[in-house]
Amino acid sequence: MAQINKPGLHFNTKLYTGNGSTQSISGVGFQPDWTWIKKRNAAVGHRLTDAVRGATKTIFSDDAAAQATLSTALTAFDSDGFSLGSETGVNNNSDTYVSWNWKANGAGSANSDGTLASTVSVNTTAGISIVKYTGNGSAGATVGHGLGAKPKVIILKSYENGQQWAAYWSALGATKYMRFNTTNGQATSNARWYDTEPTTSVFTIGNDGEVNTNTEDQIAYCFAEKPGFSKFGTYTGNGADGSTSNNFIYTGFKPAWVIVKRSNDSGQQWTICDSVRSPTNVADSMEWLFSENSGAETDEDLPYLLSNGFMPRTGHTYMNRSGFQYIYMAFAENPLVGSNNIPAVGR
Repeated sequence: MAQINKPGLHFNTKLYTGNGSTQSISGVGFQPDWTWIKKRNAAVGHRLTDAVRGATKTIFSDDAAAQATLSTALTAFDSDGFSLGSETGVNNNSDTYVSWNWKANGAGSANSDGTLASTVSVNTTAGISIVKYTGNGSAGATVGHGLGAKPKVIILKSYENGQQWAAYWSALGATKYMRFNTTNGQATSNARWYDTEPTTSVFTIGNDGEVNTNTEDQIAYCFAEKPGFSKFGTYTGNGADGSTSNNFIYTGFKPAWVIVKRSNDSGQQWTICDSVRSPTNVADSMEWLFSENSGAETDEDLPYLLSNGFMPRTGHTYMNRSGFQYIYMAFAENPLVGSNNIPAVGR
């Protein structure tokens, strides 16, 4: 499988400051198809918008609420970024924001691989697929994802109603599911993924309303692993402080964005770190946010983002409590060795 040597063509983090009016945010490096925005300096919900549902259509990673139409939030996906209105969650005057941006393939096209027809916006090079489908309420339905490879992660929302988010992690298996908008640990049910692993063309769903509400639309963000760009998996915490006994998680690239969740226990956050808000591996601070929590950005001392992976630097319960299992997904800033054969360096 070919390595992706320019991951910035498929994922990028962009910071900006609100102006309380309208503005276009450029410098993303591509036209994004999924943009996730979070206000950094105050408590306000995460805004997730994609090109398949359409600009102005927002769902919230920290809330089970139905999709909202926010006509003055993200108003358009542009060739090098996106445009904003005056909605305070994305553009309040003088407030600071982070946007995480992924490249798929525009508004998508019809896919008939599954028993349920889907609309799929897919970037097969980077293993990114945005899938919209209408549920039928029947266990064992299948949905085409278009990746041409087995997805390792699926993050799904029934967005026409107040259903919880559901997440599949291949490392946990299809009998398990996570809730992206809560601190719950993994749960067992055949009503989410029907105890059936995804294939290279479809994923299978049960009859639970979180994944298959009859006559209502669902959106799924699907990811296949690609060398030099993405890595998804699990690790076991060892409680080490990063100075005497490292707990190193190898990705094969310098991470640009990492999310980690303790999976075999409840009450722990989905912790998000990126290399733009925290550009250096300093000893006493790392800017992090939580997908299920609307709170402002906080400073903590984990993790190190290295040239070939990441390393929790304390035994903090969010990332490295001894003996507990963690799931993660990571996207690259640089591959370990790029097309010019120059190794990436840590921060």
